[in-house]
Amino acid sequence: MPRQQSIERVRNIGIIAHIDAGKTTVTERVLYYTGRTYKLGEVHEGTAVMDWMVQERERGITITAAATTAEWNGHQINIIDTPGHVDFTVEVERCLRVLDGGVVIFDAVHGVEPQSETVWRQADRYKVPRICFVNKMDRIGADFWRTIDMIAERLEARPLAIQIPMGTEDKFEGVIDLIEEKAWTFPPGKEVDPVSSPIPAESAEDAAKYRELLIEKTAEVDDQLMISYVEGHEVTVTELKKALRRATLASLATPVMCGAALRNKGVRPLLDAVIDYLPSPIDVPAIAGNHPKTGDVEERTADDGEPFCALAFKIVSDPYVGRLAYFRVYSGHASEGDALLNSTQGEKERFGRLLRMHANSREDITDVYAGDIAAAIGLKETFTGDTLCDLDKPILLESIRFPDPVVSRSIEPKTKEDQDRLGESLRRLSEEDPTFVTHYDDETGQTIISGMGELHLEVIADRLVREFRVEANIGRPEVAYKETITREAAAEGRFVRQTGGHGQFGVVNIEIRPRDRGAGIEFIDQTRGGSVPKEFIKPIETGIRQALQTGIIGGYTVIDISISLIDGQAHAVDSSEIAFRNAGMLAIRGALSRAETILLEPIMRLEISAPDESFGDVLGDINSRRGQVIGVEPRGKLQIIRALLPLAESFGYTTDLRSLSQGRASFSMEFEHYAPVPKEVTEKVTVGRVATAKA
Repeated sequence: MPRQQSIERVRNIGIIAHIDAGKTTVTERVLYYTGRTYKLGEVHEGTAVMDWMVQERERGITITAAATTAEWNGHQINIIDTPGHVDFTVEVERCLRVLDGGVVIFDAVHGVEPQSETVWRQADRYKVPRICFVNKMDRIGADFWRTIDMIAERLEARPLAIQIPMGTEDKFEGVIDLIEEKAWTFPPGKEVDPVSSPIPAESAEDAAKYRELLIEKTAEVDDQLMISYVEGHEVTVTELKKALRRATLASLATPVMCGAALRNKGVRPLLDAVIDYLPSPIDVPAIAGNHPKTGDVEERTADDGEPFCALAFKIVSDPYVGRLAYFRVYSGHASEGDALLNSTQGEKERFGRLLRMHANSREDITDVYAGDIAAAIGLKETFTGDTLCDLDKPILLESIRFPDPVVSRSIEPKTKEDQDRLGESLRRLSEEDPTFVTHYDDETGQTIISGMGELHLEVIADRLVREFRVEANIGRPEVAYKETITREAAAEGRFVRQTGGHGQFGVVNIEIRPRDRGAGIEFIDQTRGGSVPKEFIKPIETGIRQALQTGIIGGYTVIDISISLIDGQAHAVDSSEIAFRNAGMLAIRGALSRAETILLEPIMRLEISAPDESFGDVLGDINSRRGQVIGVEPRGKLQIIRALLPLAESFGYTTDLRSLSQGRASFSMEFEHYAPVPKEVTEKVTVGRVATAKA
């Protein structure tokens, strides 16, 4: 089947923002105005198409990224609506990995919030061009220009206002388009088209000033426009749009618009901006990878004639069709039933059915082309981050990196029947969500589930009951502590066993030293002269890494250290992979005991909006929880408090904050870094862990 839309007219975009900024509301309006849906879905009524999960509709938040496709002015827009809550940041991470552009939504009242910063950094990491939409301009306290300043200061970006608001709060009636120099008003009613008119006389001076500023700032990052500007030529609409597009695609500037999505104001101009300023698949650099066998760098351009190359970015267990794999096609063309290679797993796969997704509904398609985002049934060995490619032209793309879980809870099935289903259900959930991890604790005899926060694990537990029909008891939250070292140390590991006949012989000498926080584990082979045969180097590393999963203070994973293999001894007959793996484990445990091992805890970044009258109580509570206030900013009648707080002290904070502020304060929280645990707290943690293990 031939391609229905030329690749130049395809846009792959993500809607990203802080929680409650209005992402899903904007997306619902986009679907309605593009004709994808026939009625408006509302988050507050639980009727949003993109929030299709029961848990999403009950809580009024987005939990899982939902994909859909819409048509606008002859262009195909593939849209992914992402969550804003920090517990589900994995959804944003994997979507930005495969998208070409982003629409960042900001709340006009609160401006740049903590999760706004997180998603912006994620988009920076993947070099995703973006435009901004300042939403909720009709709310009390809305301030478009303050939000612009916050984007520049907090996000270190170059925001370019291409619209300015006409009125604000309850007097917000429309926007002035600085590029085409006209006013847009949005009469009440979802069916009524926006009305275009000349700029009102009372706004003409401001419009002229801000248009001149827009041209000036765009010219600073675009040489072609700079020539026209310096020579004093009049800048045409077409010339300015082209310059803005070039600056946006190069991530040198970010166009900013405004509106009130809930009141249907400003969404259609936003759609026009997606077409005008965000890239098509051919506007972004060719995807680079490596040949899975030779390691040579390979590139694939967005062309249907290139060898097929795609990245699986999401796995879903669908109750009706089974296991679904979402993927982005970077090059080539594939059809239903085609065989292909999963170069990450080294397995051959075959497309069963190909689907175009619309939230949780599906549309069968027969072919996929470069630039498409689709889903497939039948990929049994494919997981998140795997590369799918042509059998004869293999390529391995960079996978997707995910943060480690920070909260753990024990889980026990209520009945024998539940026990039989629990393991399979947890496996399927962890396939869907790489930040959800399960393991069996030999010391306590419990199954442990770990995730990104309390809400994350609450949703998992709820899904176990509703989707998988598994009843289980969930233990209290536990912090995912880590261990590390503070100084260098050396040790020898000797594994020598003689039992008659062939014995076991392996001797390993290592040195360890601390690394910067977040640097991970590094293993370096520094042996000389063949003291350790090359075939035993890998088993030694395997043994060391296995031992690092259980530290010596509280049995927590050891992180951020460098291990150098200095020397060793081998026996011509008795040495084996098992002997050297065990010797490596003995060596690392000996070195850790000499290196002043310390406990690390996750520190969360907290932003609290508190009324003036409860400001002091909230500050005092933060200090009592071992928190550190790093900034306070007045915003209207509220005080915005930014603080760092140990995760261990944050459990139940929602209830306590409501009590302190009579329900008027709110907060958001996200992981910041790992930091050393105070000595007195370390003793409590390790004593409690030992007691649990004995019990």
